[in-house]
Amino acid sequence: MSTSGSVPNEVPGPPSAVVLSDEVREAVGRGAPVVALESTIIAHGLPRPRNLAVAGELEEIVRAQGAVPATVAVLDGVPRVGLTKEHVERVAEDSSLRKLGFRDLAPALATGASGATTVSGTAFLAARAGIRVFGTGGLGGVHRDWVTVQDESADLGLLARTRITVVCAGVKSILDVPATLQRLETLGIGVLGFGTARFPGFYLSDSGEPVDWTVESPQQVAEVMAAQDALGGHESALIVANPVPRDQQLDPALHDRVLADALAAADAGGVTGQAITPFLLGYLTEHTGGASLEANLAAVRGNVELAAGIAVHWSRRG
Repeated sequence: MSTSGSVPNEVPGPPSAVVLSDEVREAVGRGAPVVALESTIIAHGLPRPRNLAVAGELEEIVRAQGAVPATVAVLDGVPRVGLTKEHVERVAEDSSLRKLGFRDLAPALATGASGATTVSGTAFLAARAGIRVFGTGGLGGVHRDWVTVQDESADLGLLARTRITVVCAGVKSILDVPATLQRLETLGIGVLGFGTARFPGFYLSDSGEPVDWTVESPQQVAEVMAAQDALGGHESALIVANPVPRDQQLDPALHDRVLADALAAADAGGVTGQAITPFLLGYLTEHTGGASLEANLAAVRGNVELAAGIAVHWSRRG
């Protein structure tokens, strides 16, 4: 591992393995708005070649709002915050890329592995790079039948100790949403509904659960972020729950029917552990004729646009 003084585009501050692109490093250095983007949606969440087109589209959405996109991935053992065009193409086209959460980062660095970062991996590396805002699709959370399987996403634990604002469409509707909200409260992770008093359900505008706090503008979110810092306390994240527009959500009746079938199919097939989420999401995509994928993309686009707006207002503070 090199010291920060020996590598021009390395994270400033203590010795670090995280490498920023020139554009991202310059923006962070002058306090310009920057938005972190995960790479798992590119490598594992979308079919080829559409994944590459979406990757470019999301970066352009950030730029259109006046912010700098910082897509995150680990390539050949190097954590990169801000990818070149060639890097993005590699993430989109290389089927051997692993999926890397926070706990996978050290082994990946040590072995020279390559992988796309999940919410936990992206949030950690973005915060380490000095980026405060992250736009993504949906969070992980507490899985159904937690009492039996005790399966909880690493996203929650990481966000409980990482000061970053995550704009998302709630948590994936295949999860136990009420239990996830309870865990967020227990972990001290703030949750804001953006223009809504209802917690969104990823594909759905309304999961059926309420949120305690509602904000109406990116500026208000930036004010909450500033209040977080002024209060001090533990370095927890802030979740901005931004619902997919109702005219672009998955039909709720279709969602409920197909999800029930997917859960039954998973149970019958003995699908458990890390395999359960991709199985359920794949089942939804197939049995909704791709409608779930379109709702997912609509949510991601809206989240990334909002994240950029928040980053712009955050950069103007003080």
